[in-house]
Amino acid sequence: MSNSAVIHRTFSVLEAVSASGSASAKTVANRLEIPLPTVYRLLHELEDCNYLVYLKEDKCFELGPKCFELGLSFQQRLVAPHPIRQITDELHRSLGTAAYFAIYRGSDILLTYSSDCEKHPRLRPLRFGFHEAAHATAFGKILLSAMPEAQRTEYLDARGMQVLTPHTIVRRDLLDIHLEEVATRGIAWEHDEFLPRQTCAAVPVRNGTGMQVGAIAVSTPSSKANGRMKVLESTLRQHAGLCSRYLRGGTRREAS
Repeated sequence: MSNSAVIHRTFSVLEAVSASGSASAKTVANRLEIPLPTVYRLLHELEDCNYLVYLKEDKCFELGPKCFELGLSFQQRLVAPHPIRQITDELHRSLGTAAYFAIYRGSDILLTYSSDCEKHPRLRPLRFGFHEAAHATAFGKILLSAMPEAQRTEYLDARGMQVLTPHTIVRRDLLDIHLEEVATRGIAWEHDEFLPRQTCAAVPVRNGTGMQVGAIAVSTPSSKANGRMKVLESTLRQHAGLCSRYLRGGTRREAS
């Protein structure tokens, strides 16, 4: 077996344990269709490196301290700066919507902060580090609209365009037309495409060179978005401007 295949199998075992919270060797072997002796060897190697721990009473494995250290390091490097979090919180309070801040990392856009409350909750699939379904999320469309055609094709071919609701755009020609409008207007709308009965909007955030480095977004029930499109857009653009001003190194001014 090649080194890459061994690495892939090792991480598959780790992910199988993570997906269940805890799992026995037999459960992992059945799920991955890998011989039980091989699974035992990989599990114990991961245990020796502190990526897994073995719970003797339950006779199962769960994530070990090394995984949490890696996760913490990842989060600390990506967490939005305090002024950006403040601006996102202001957007949430100003519009009475959930609000989000996402950054570009490599060829993906990652959600790094969300601001919500019991009355205006975030969309539950959207969590720290979320980067899926760019074709169906407002901040994902901002990313795609800025890509050259060849890069966009490579991105979508690698990740696919999953049907999430009856309104999800999954035809490439229709998505390209939609993204051209997003690029022209500088705002992305998503109506019931990611989740039913939910509307989202996103505006790009730029650094000192004018390059798009992320997006700020809002989500709200579609019934509450009706008649508020102009207000949502203008307020979103205002707060995107505050984020861009901060990233350019200027003085952060409060949103009115």
